[in-house]
Amino acid sequence: MGLKFHFRAGMVVAMGGLSLRAAELGKSVPEAPEYDIRLETLSTGFDKKTCWVHARACALPGNPPKVVLTLQKLLLKSSDVFYELNDMRTDDLGFTWSGPTSHPDTLGRRTEANGVEVVACDFWPAWHARSGKLLGIGHTARYKDNKVMHERRRETCYAVYDEATRQWTRWEAMAMPAEPRFQSAGAGCVQRVDLPDGDILLPIYFKNPEAKQTSVTVVRCRFDGTRLTYVAHGSELTVPSDRGLGEPSLTQYNGRYYLTMRHDKAGYVSTSEDGLNFSPPKMWTWDDGSELGNYNTQQHWVTHEQGLFLVYTRKGANNDHVFRHRAPLFIGQVDPENLCVIRSTERILVPNRGARLGNFGVTKVNDRETWVTVTEWMQTNPPNPYDYTIPMKYGSDNAVFAARIIWRSPAAK
Repeated sequence: MGLKFHFRAGMVVAMGGLSLRAAELGKSVPEAPEYDIRLETLSTGFDKKTCWVHARACALPGNPPKVVLTLQKLLLKSSDVFYELNDMRTDDLGFTWSGPTSHPDTLGRRTEANGVEVVACDFWPAWHARSGKLLGIGHTARYKDNKVMHERRRETCYAVYDEATRQWTRWEAMAMPAEPRFQSAGAGCVQRVDLPDGDILLPIYFKNPEAKQTSVTVVRCRFDGTRLTYVAHGSELTVPSDRGLGEPSLTQYNGRYYLTMRHDKAGYVSTSEDGLNFSPPKMWTWDDGSELGNYNTQQHWVTHEQGLFLVYTRKGANNDHVFRHRAPLFIGQVDPENLCVIRSTERILVPNRGARLGNFGVTKVNDRETWVTVTEWMQTNPPNPYDYTIPMKYGSDNAVFAARIIWRSPAAK
């Protein structure tokens, strides 16, 4: 088991909320809900050989809700080399935390033929109300000699958390149709939507070996409390340039589905009426039509009954020293009809301290709070990408953060 520690005071990085009028933004945009942001540090420090990454949380129903946060270690002297998943937990809304606790037997690496190792990564835990289970979903990565294999199989993987024992089931891979395009297909770093009947709309990205670009689709899945199975998938989206689209995240707002996607040059957004068939991807812009500035980095949703928000990183924020401009971490309100971010609503969730913040998670904790969780990823720009002392010069120390969005308005969805 990990150590317990606690804190009492967070750092307020934004106060006062928003008070824009719908008339000023257009009829498609409701008056923004007011909120404060309280940034809290869950842990700091690292061993200079590995660092914590991929911090994402799930709230278990209760009063107060219990929150389970998963994260894993990255090898600093390599690219995207991960180890077993760990978890942290709070039963008192963040006043005390336990962990990180390692789960090598169930959430660790496995050895395959010819010295290949496979690991579950890019994991996102979320509560599945129909089964009453915490279901975590990610994808797999494969290594040879502790380096990412260029040609490799990739799957959606999942595991289930037992709240009573605080243990996870052994991660399993979800079977996909036996087609070449799904040989490399997975749900890494994605937000899903669970339907009232228990089915799951799970965005994935995939690539046919002969294709130049990766594509995105939403898979309708079924979860019986133990097993996750493929049912069908929807339209297949890509952009015919660079590596295509990846790391999609899905939300539902006012009866419509919104999908945000990563591309090497810009973030993209698409919409759907049924959660499976989506419009052509549109590049993310500000409300004045200029480019948002997010690129080659994931974005995720914060959804409130009075407004839809995007969490993202971008260029143009005095952050050229950060890898792919992945800090600070911003939040801005989305115009749901024009599919743009309203520039005047942008706030900083997590400040720039020299390390990248592009891999993060969002969870509704209760009706009053939504948390954005993230770690400081201690790698930097070339020519010395593994020199962790460079982000340290700006104050980074592999902190694990929870940016608590505290709503002043009615409950978040």
